Amino acid sequence: MVTELGTKADPRTDRITIDGRPLRLSSERLYILLHKPVGVVTTLSDPEGRPTVRDLLPEVRVRVFPAGRLDYYSSGLLLLTNDGELALRLTHPRYGVRKTYLAKVKGTPTVEALEKLASGVRLEEGTTAPAEVRVIRGSDAKSWLEITLSEGRKREVRRMCEQVGYRVEKLTRIRLGPLNLGSLQPGRHRTLTEREAHQLRHAVGLE
Repeated sequence: MVTELGTKADPRTDRITIDGRPLRLSSERLYILLHKPVGVVTTLSDPEGRPTVRDLLPEVRVRVFPAGRLDYYSSGLLLLTNDGELALRLTHPRYGVRKTYLAKVKGTPTVEALEKLASGVRLEEGTTAPAEVRVIRGSDAKSWLEITLSEGRKREVRRMCEQVGYRVEKLTRIRLGPLNLGSLQPGRHRTLTEREAHQLRHAVGLE
C-alpha cells in the first residue's frame, strides 16, 4: 500500500493492483485528432459539470488524455493519446513543436503591432519567443491573423494580442507539428494514420 504522497511506480517492473486485481496496460498506442469546440474543457472530468473532451469520445474504450491544452473559449486541433512520452515532448518547450492558430481580433493591427508579435512580446513571466504572424484578411472592424508559435504558454496567443492592444474574439488552432485540422468539423474526431503518427513521433525525436 502506498502511503507517501508523490511515490512513483514503474509499470514495467512493479506489480500494481487495484482492489487486488493487477493493472494491465494497453500496449497499443492510440492517437486521436479532435476538433475541440468552444465551450468544452480540455480535461477528462470537470468538477463544475461542464462538457469535457472525453465526453466527445464515447466509443473510445482505451484511456487517452490530452497532449496539451486549448482554453474553454478556444477551438481547434487537439491530440488525445495514451503515448505518455509523446505527450510530454509535444508540450515541452525544449522540442519546439510548432502550433498555428487563426485569431480574429477587433480592428486592424498596425505594422508596429505585427512586428512586436513577431519579435516577441513581454508577458508577466518573460518575453515570448519569436513567432510567425501574417494578416489573412481584414477590415476596419475585424482582422484574421495567422500566428505560428514554437512554445506553449497558458493563453499565449490571447495574451500576446492583448499586450499589443488587440483583443482576440475568436481563436482556433489549425496545425500542430505535421498535423493539420483540415475540414474536420467541431466536435468530430478521427484516428491518425500510421504515416501521421510516425511523422508526429519523428517531429519530437522518438522515431
